[in-house]
Amino acid sequence: MELSSLFSNHLLSLILFFPLIWGLIALVIPGGKSEQNRGIHRYWALFGSFITLLLSVYLYRQYNSLGENFQFIEKAPWIAEFGINYFLGIDGISLLLIVLTTALMPIVILGSFTAVKSKEKSYYFLLLFLQTGMIGAFVSLDVFLFYVFWEAMLIPMYFLIGIWGGKDKIYAAMKFFIYTMTGSLLMLVAIFYILFEHKAQFGYFSANIFDLYKVSISNVGGYFSPQGLLFLAFALAFAIKVPLFPFHTWLPDAHVQAPTAGSVILAGVLLKMGGYGFIRFAFPLFPSAIYTYQTVFLILGSIAIVYGALMALVQEDVKKLVAYSSVSHMGYVVLGLFSFNLIGISGSMYQMLNHGISTGALFLLVGMIYERRHTRELSEFGGIAKVMPLFTIAFMIITFSAVALPGTNGFVGEFLILLGTWKTSHLAAAIAGLGVIFGAVYMLLATQKMFFGENKNEKNFNLKDLSFREIIILLPLIFLVFYMGVQPTPILKKMEPSLNHFVSQIQSSQNIADVEKNREKFYAKFNSH
Repeated sequence: MELSSLFSNHLLSLILFFPLIWGLIALVIPGGKSEQNRGIHRYWALFGSFITLLLSVYLYRQYNSLGENFQFIEKAPWIAEFGINYFLGIDGISLLLIVLTTALMPIVILGSFTAVKSKEKSYYFLLLFLQTGMIGAFVSLDVFLFYVFWEAMLIPMYFLIGIWGGKDKIYAAMKFFIYTMTGSLLMLVAIFYILFEHKAQFGYFSANIFDLYKVSISNVGGYFSPQGLLFLAFALAFAIKVPLFPFHTWLPDAHVQAPTAGSVILAGVLLKMGGYGFIRFAFPLFPSAIYTYQTVFLILGSIAIVYGALMALVQEDVKKLVAYSSVSHMGYVVLGLFSFNLIGISGSMYQMLNHGISTGALFLLVGMIYERRHTRELSEFGGIAKVMPLFTIAFMIITFSAVALPGTNGFVGEFLILLGTWKTSHLAAAIAGLGVIFGAVYMLLATQKMFFGENKNEKNFNLKDLSFREIIILLPLIFLVFYMGVQPTPILKKMEPSLNHFVSQIQSSQNIADVEKNREKFYAKFNSH
């Protein structure tokens, strides 16, 4: 009974640190040059990732959607003099992102078996290290602890791109690191400002996000008010991670140069850190400033949707095409978030899950065809549907999801986002609707060039279709495409109470924002006299 209680009370810590500990053990397991010995680290990492997945499934089943907003709380002192604690907990929002993270990791590890043939011990350790960093960001309820995990993620991803990437891997890895580090340092400055502001207002330091939500920061001055500037510091870090136009330029380079597993994790999980950061930190910490900047982010989200789609339309490298499609799809997430209503924000959360599944699957498929042909140029393909029918069927299903065909997961997310955005801005919703059309155009043109028409390249005649291992990799993702498209209610119900609480908070803060705006107008008028 005591063991069961210990397990339940520290379940989040177990899920959080198990991948890292499992990876550290792998570092001391001897390898060798023979195929059998080299395979040890692959299977060790795969087995460990499955254990983490099973733990997260247990967490999902134990989570009470009708219970308290935050559950599985764990708290222990860390840097007591600054009120910094080891403080973990989840709600329905973070729960689903944890399950997404743990579900993708076995898939990317299994997908790496034939793609990675050098320094395998280090490669699989870095993947497991990265998983701990990602989960840590989703479960942290202490803003400084969140920052530690936020930065920790950069290290393994930097090496994954820099060591196992393409010919320009060092450039891409450095660009990724510099972009994300710049935004993170500004966020760190804002974190310390809020900590000291809490000390000034309440007499003690605290990095607990629930304590920091209560800190009152002036928004008088609009964009350049103390609250406005603090929000901007957080928002810049999250916008870079999304990535939102015009902070997106690191993403195509990182995706193209990264190994397949790196691209899947980038698209599937890391980009979601930006959206999650807005929900968990930026919005509730700065409830008045978000209304000041709402129009700005609606504009940037709309631009990202159309710009990403148009850039994808002109790409010849299919991996770069999928990378720019991520910019477009994540623009929808930003629109839904800044609609500030339950429908739009629910759509954004659902779209984050969808994007992780669909775009992750596209990168896996691109990696599979690259292993066979060692090229990603669309002009090198044509008519391969005849020689790779199973691959073609899988690619078409994921394409239908990416273009939001009704009956697939993509439709549910984009429909909710468009509906929620329409309630806030008719213009932004109309522009987003154009993005849906452009998305169908670039994806269907790409599939036409790759799979249909005349096969003029003799290298395409003898391509092998999907292996049993590749079918096992793709089947769970294809199942989720249809399940989430036909049965969205169970997933939406899981996060609904948390989103209801969150939306009620930010909508009630609109009255505060209006009061401060009127006060600012009064003072401006008073000073003019």
